[in-house]
Amino acid sequence: MTVYAKIIGTGSYLPPARVSNADLVERLAALGVETSDEWIFTRSGILARHFADRDVSASDLGVQAARSALEMAKTDPDEIDLILVATATPDFLGGFPNTACVIQKKLGIKNCAALDVQAVCSGFVYALSVADSFIRSKTYKKILVTGTEVYSRILNFRDRTTSVLFGDGAGAVVLAASDEPGVLGTRLAADGRYGEILCVTGKLDNGAVEGEAFLTMDGAAVYKMAVTMMDRIGTEVLQDAGMPVSAVDWLIPHQANSRIMRSTAKKMGVADTNVIETVDQHGNTSAASIPLALDVGVRDGRIKPGQHVLMVALGGGMTWGGALVRM
Repeated sequence: MTVYAKIIGTGSYLPPARVSNADLVERLAALGVETSDEWIFTRSGILARHFADRDVSASDLGVQAARSALEMAKTDPDEIDLILVATATPDFLGGFPNTACVIQKKLGIKNCAALDVQAVCSGFVYALSVADSFIRSKTYKKILVTGTEVYSRILNFRDRTTSVLFGDGAGAVVLAASDEPGVLGTRLAADGRYGEILCVTGKLDNGAVEGEAFLTMDGAAVYKMAVTMMDRIGTEVLQDAGMPVSAVDWLIPHQANSRIMRSTAKKMGVADTNVIETVDQHGNTSAASIPLALDVGVRDGRIKPGQHVLMVALGGGMTWGGALVRM
C-alpha cells in the first residue's frame, strides 16, 4: 500500500510585542537613522512585525506554535516520532543542543528523534521535504515540523535597508502517514556561489565573534533571484505532480516582501486573489513565514480540506525549494 504524508494540523505563534512602522521609525531615529512609514511600506508592503523579548528564544516561540498544531491534529506529543526544526536563529551558539531537542524537552517528549534544518528562508520547505521522505519510506508515522525565528537578534538597526524587513515568529505542522495523498511533491535546490548576497558572516574565534554578527543583504540581487527561482521551482513541482497551475487553489510564497510575492505569482500565472499574504503584519520571518501564512489561511477558512497549496521559497545559501500539498 502506498503511504503518503498528510498535514493534519497547523499552528503558529507571534510574540506579543507588535512593532508598527511608526514604532520602528522612532526606534531608528534614536540611533540617527532616518526612514518613514511610507518608505518602508512602499518598498516592502510591511506595516508591522513582532519582536520577541530578550529572554525569549526560538524554541519558546516554536513550542507555542507546535502546541497549537498538535491540538488541531488531536495528537498527543508522545505520538510524535520525529521533530524537525527549521531555523537560522537557534537557541545556542554552535547550534547545540539543537533547537529541536530543546523543543522536544519543553514539550515533554522523551522518545523521538530531533534535528534542526538550516536552509534559512527555505528551511520550512526543506524540512517538509525531509518529513515527507521519512513518512513515505515508513520510517516514521507522525512528524512535527516547525519553522521558528528570532531575527531581531541579528538585525543591525543602524541599517534601514534590512532592519525594517524582518520579524520574529513561529509556525508548525503535524504530518501523519495516510492512505490519502497529502504532500504531492517537493523539489529542493541550492547554489553556494550566491551565498554572499544574503548572509551573516561572523565566525566564532576563541570564544569571541570575528567579523560581522548582523545580517547583510544585497536587496536587488535577492529580489531578482527570488522571483526567478521561486517561479522555476514551483513550475517544476507542478510538472512532477502532473498538475497545471490552474489546479493551484493557493500559492504561499516565502513572505519576503509583497513585491517579490506578487511578481512571482504573476510570472507563474496565479492571480493575486489566490496568494496568501501575511507579510504586511508579520514582516519577513524567514523559515517561519510559510507555516505562519499557512496557519492563518487554514484558521480564517480560506484554505479548505482537499484544496491544493503550492509553497515556494528562496533563502540564504542560496537555497530554494517548492512543495505541493493537498490539504
